[in-house]
Order: sequence, then structure tokens, then C-alpha cells
Amino acid sequence: MRIVFPGWRPSPLTRPILRLLIGGLLAGTLTAGLAACAPNQPIIAVPTFKVQSVRLTSLTLPGIGRPATAYVSLNLLVNNPNPVGLRLANIAGTFILDGARVADVNLPDVALPAHGEAMQQADLTLPLTLDTLGSALRVARGQQVSYRLDGTFTADLGFLGRPSFGPYTLVQGVLQQPAILP
Repeated sequence: MRIVFPGWRPSPLTRPILRLLIGGLLAGTLTAGLAACAPNQPIIAVPTFKVQSVRLTSLTLPGIGRPATAYVSLNLLVNNPNPVGLRLANIAGTFILDGARVADVNLPDVALPAHGEAMQQADLTLPLTLDTLGSALRVARGQQVSYRLDGTFTADLGFLGRPSFGPYTLVQGVLQQPAILP
């Protein structure tokens, strides 16, 4: 590359310095251009949650001094997309059945291997109200009912602290199973 300015000629001593300056400018411009094209990668990716199974295991109807209660088994597969192991100190959320909040979920101390997964089971006791009793009865009769688990999780990052993430809709779906009531 040759730069020409009319009436000016670089001396033999300034030519190497000019070459270095121009080369540095070109290298800096190229580096900045390539960095602008590179996608932004997060340092730590958020774990993902997937329902393996959800099932109404039993249903007790109201009695004298006893509320109606549904018992639900929820199996979650927690996936760690990161190249390092991760420990979730807590996964906490609210189980929502047909749009009504019915129970709190708490899964403490979930260890996730690097690029691995862990199965977590939550056995939920759902106290039923007039709003949610109908939904539980529909499930018990083999009909579809929507559910979701909204919550947060806290990662234990050792000396970096314990940041919390969320609230998110961790999982959602449709609960339907063979009838356990006529």
C-alpha cells in the first residue's frame, strides 16, 4: 500500500514508522469489525426444566373438619447446558391448576453435572377450594386440565455468591390421565 501526498516525501527514517502506524490502524479496524460480527455468548447459560411426568395419585373429598385434598406427583428433568457443574440451592415455585394457584413447590439442593441433567420429584399436597375442586375432579375423571409451575431458582456459585433467577414459567402443560374416579 502506498500513500501519496503531493509535495511530501517521507524520509528513509520515517517510512518504517508510517508502515507500523498504518498496519496498526488496519489491524485494529479489522479486529473491531470481526468483534462486531461475533454473537454475544452468555458466560453461564440458564438451566432448563422439562416435565417427565405429572400425575394425580389420589384425591380425598371433604369431610367433617377435613378439606378436599389432591395429591400430585411431579417429575422434573433439570438440564445444565454449561460446561461446568452447577448446584441449584433451591427451586421454588407455585403450582397452578387451571389458572388457580394451588400449592407451593420447593426442591432444595439440586446438583447438576456439566452438560448433564438431574431428575427431581415433587410430591405435592394440593388443598382444594371451590375454585380448584372442579379441576381436580376433571383430572380424576380422565379429562384434560392445564397446569404450570411458575417460580425462581437460586444458583450456588461458591465465592461468586447465590444469585436468584426468575420468576419464570418453569414448565407448563396439560394434565390428563386414565380416570381414577367414575
